[in-house]
Amino acid sequence: MSAMTAPEFWFSQDRMLTVDDMEDMPDDEFRYELDDGVLVVSPAPSNLHQLAVTRLTMLLSGACPDDLLALAGPGINLGRFQHRVPDVAVIRWTSFREPFPEDPPVLAVEVASPRTRVYDRNRKKDVYEEFGVASYWIFEPDEVRPDLTVFELRRGRYAQVAQVTGDTPYHAVRPFPVSVVPAALVARPPAPAP
Repeated sequence: MSAMTAPEFWFSQDRMLTVDDMEDMPDDEFRYELDDGVLVVSPAPSNLHQLAVTRLTMLLSGACPDDLLALAGPGINLGRFQHRVPDVAVIRWTSFREPFPEDPPVLAVEVASPRTRVYDRNRKKDVYEEFGVASYWIFEPDEVRPDLTVFELRRGRYAQVAQVTGDTPYHAVRPFPVSVVPAALVARPPAPAP
């Protein structure tokens, strides 16, 4: 029996893909998500994107209560035909046992890029809202004007509760107390003295 390569698997499908198919995706530099059974493939993120993800994950990890865990890029099954990989998510430790949790994270964060900005603010926001993700953050990792937009579920719909830029801190209450300064997520260290 020979192994089917990823392109053969994708192109030979005459059906919608399911979350079960996600276990057969290649382990490479790409990000694989499902949107209503359609495979969405994203290229490897930029260094600035990854810097923001790393710093935000560390910041959230330091503030998490004992029953929660902050992870960079976890796969989450939102239904049979929806699989998402938020850039950062805060999940319950009880969900960690599953390869792909099926409970809504308490926080999902997308670090926007020029190619994902519109998708993050529209389709992903709608999907996370419908799945019941209590808090959704979108971070724009611009070196000159970094920006954090915060949404929280209110009566089943997202309401924008904050937008901070640059050195202005966001003092989160949900899902737990933590202060986030957008500029600190992308700041470069000072140049070494000559």
